[in-house]
Amino acid sequence: MLVLLIPSMCLAGAVSKDGYYNGIKLCGKVKVVTHNADIKVKVVDSFPDLKVKRVNSFPDHIGEWQFVEIFPDFTIQYVESFPDIKIKFVNAFPGVG
Repeated sequence: MLVLLIPSMCLAGAVSKDGYYNGIKLCGKVKVVTHNADIKVKVVDSFPDLKVKRVNSFPDHIGEWQFVEIFPDFTIQYVESFPDIKIKFVNAFPGVG
């Protein structure tokens, strides 16, 4: 039974189809931190888990992030190795990769 589960776990993306990672809805107010982040993020040019659009207000849809210093919905840390998710910044059409 374990052998059957391993391939399906490898195919599963880091971000769910409805835009969640570990119970965190990937839209809203985001604070960048250097330690103890909710999500470790790597910025890539191709094959992202999530396409992110920076917005100044109303980050209501998946992939819309408003960067803030206080009262974030979740925190991120930029990393080069071992990310939780990979993102690509876009100007239009944010959402799950």
